[in-house]
Order: sequence, then C-alpha cells, then structure tokens
Amino acid sequence: MSKRAVKKKDKKPSGEMGIIEHLSELRKRIFVIVVVFLTITVVSFNFCDDMVALLVKKANEIGYQMVYISPGELFTQYIRLAIACGIVFSSPVILFETWFFVKPALKKNEKTIVFLSLMAGLLCFIAGALFAYFIVVPITLTFFMSVDSHQSVRATISIQNYLSFVLTTLITFGTVFEMPVVTILLSELGLLKTEWLTKSRRVVIVVIFVIAAIITPPDVVSQILVAVPMLLLFEVSILLSKFIRKRKKNQDEEDEDEDDECLD
Repeated sequence: MSKRAVKKKDKKPSGEMGIIEHLSELRKRIFVIVVVFLTITVVSFNFCDDMVALLVKKANEIGYQMVYISPGELFTQYIRLAIACGIVFSSPVILFETWFFVKPALKKNEKTIVFLSLMAGLLCFIAGALFAYFIVVPITLTFFMSVDSHQSVRATISIQNYLSFVLTTLITFGTVFEMPVVTILLSELGLLKTEWLTKSRRVVIVVIFVIAAIITPPDVVSQILVAVPMLLLFEVSILLSKFIRKRKKNQDEEDEDEDDECLD
C-alpha cells in the first residue's frame, strides 16, 4: 500500500480531529492564554502604585489609615494584585480561546447560545464587581467604622487585610452576578428545569445565607449585602428559566403544526 493511500485512510471524515489533533489544539490555546496572562501580569505590576492608591482612597475618605506591618508585606500584595489583574484582564482572551476550542464540537444553535453566554457572563462579572466597589465596599467600611461611636480606637488596617477584603468582595459579587447567565445557558441546553428551581427555593435561600456567612466578614450587614442580591438574582433566574421554557414549548408546537401541514 502506498504512503498516499495510508494518508488518505488516516484522514477523518467531515473535518473531524483525532485525539492527537485535539491535544495539539489544546496546547496551542493554553500557550496563548499563559503568554497573555504573564504579559498582562508583568505590565500590571508597574501600575500597582496607582491601583493601590485607587483602592485605598475610599477607605481613607471614610477615616481608615493603611499600614504594612512587615517589610515585605506591601511588595507581596503588589504581586498578588498584579496576578489578580492578569487574571481579570486576560479573561476575554481566556473566553475566546475556550470558545474557539469547543466551537467545532457544538451544533449551530449551541454555538450561538454558548458564545452569547460567554460574552454576557463577562459583562455580568464586571457589573457585579463595579456594584461591589461603588456600593458594597463603602457601606461595609462605613458600618465597621460606626461600631466605635466615640472614636476611641483608631481605625488602622493592614494593607494585606484590606486588599484581601476588597478583592474577595469584588470577585464574590462578580461571580454572583453571573447566576442568570448560567441559568439561561443550562436552560437553553436542557440541563436545568424550571420545576427544580421552584421546588428548591427554600433550600436555596438557606444555602445562599450560609454561603454569604462563609464568604463575608462576621457581621450581619455584609451577609445581607451579599445574600440579598443573590436572592434577587435567583428569582430573576427562575423567571428567565420559565420564559425560555415557554418559548421552547411554543416553538415545538409551531414545528408540530408545520409537520402536520406538510403531511396534509
């Protein structure tokens, strides 16, 4: 058998890739993501002074004073902040590389759903982080400051603890705000049922407050500020799931009517 015949025999029909091609494609995507992430991280480190000044500004306006209590603490936090910026600002590249990798395995309607979900998820994450930065963080800091009504204790915070609090809050709300997007995606793919969401409402409420208690500082205000948006987003998710189910039902009925007309 000639080499040309062997090559023709090894080719996959309809442009399908074998396991080697998949691994090679995955390696290329990961390489691009790593390069972009490292580049943005290194560049972000040069702007950490400005970013820390911006994050600390709100706390200073309320009355907090930032300090670092070990020689390398501020430098360590700069590295941590640069890595966080690397992840956030490279996320569009991560999403697009993920999209291009899974795209060949999806059907036409699934491609549209997944692509729009990825873009909407990114926008919702940004919206949640902005909501946390402009509303949740100032309210929480003000509440902590108001505990000492006589101002007998000076509010001095370690920069490590402050940045941990701010970054955790931003990431938490960014993730929480993606709940409707995840619901739409799973509902469109038929993996999530409206009945399950409705029946599990009581359980979900308890779980939400437990999660809020775990991811927030030990005070009621922070827990409520996290739990209330999660509850509202859960209710929005139920409404969206019902809407998608109704739309699918109407579409199925229209398809059945068209089939009946064709048979007639």
